[in-house]
Amino acid sequence: MGSFDPLLSAGPALVWTVVLTFVFLECAVILGLFLPGDSMLVTAGIVMASHASGEAHVWALSVGAMVAAIAGNQVGYVIGQRAGHHLVARKDGRYINVRNLQRVAELLHRHGFVAVLVARWIPWVRTLCPSVAGAAGMDHRKFTVASTIGAIVWAPVLLLIGYYAGSFLERVQWLMPIVIGTLVVGLIVGTVLGVRHYRQEMSRPAEDFDLDDAPTVVLEAQHWPRITDPRH
Repeated sequence: MGSFDPLLSAGPALVWTVVLTFVFLECAVILGLFLPGDSMLVTAGIVMASHASGEAHVWALSVGAMVAAIAGNQVGYVIGQRAGHHLVARKDGRYINVRNLQRVAELLHRHGFVAVLVARWIPWVRTLCPSVAGAAGMDHRKFTVASTIGAIVWAPVLLLIGYYAGSFLERVQWLMPIVIGTLVVGLIVGTVLGVRHYRQEMSRPAEDFDLDDAPTVVLEAQHWPRITDPRH
């Protein structure tokens, strides 16, 4: 296995730290929008398959990732709730622009509960959804139920796909370290590039996005009432 030994012998504690941190950030704050969340979960599952006690760890980690995703969404919701109907976009931004915020708002207003479930599987929507839901005044209980169900499906599915794919790769001893090495390097490069893109995005001029100025189809939707006081 040679030079890949350190990757294969990485302690479960390191995997836990990376997974929980990435999942929380991706579901809570804008930085998470630029992190490779889905590929990270699959990679973590494959790495766990290389450990003798991997099955127990990957199931426990699935629960931990669900909790991190739910907690992250709650933080994102509160951030949006405190902002009220005014969210900050970026002029000519790649993701944090008025058009994308408007698309998320329309998705939530048209489909409400279901939209929060589906958002788990769309990376940039997954990050923007909680803050837009909070700003729009979506019923907190409905949001929490939907985001919890979404978390139960999202994180464990990707972790287990990685784990059982890794269990299959374990049968080919020379292939496993190469796959893990490639995935880990890709994850590191993706994270570095993501942070760089985040800094570039945030350096663009700020632009106010007011839900009150959104298209009529958004404001007339009946999934939740409009709010006038961001403290509500």
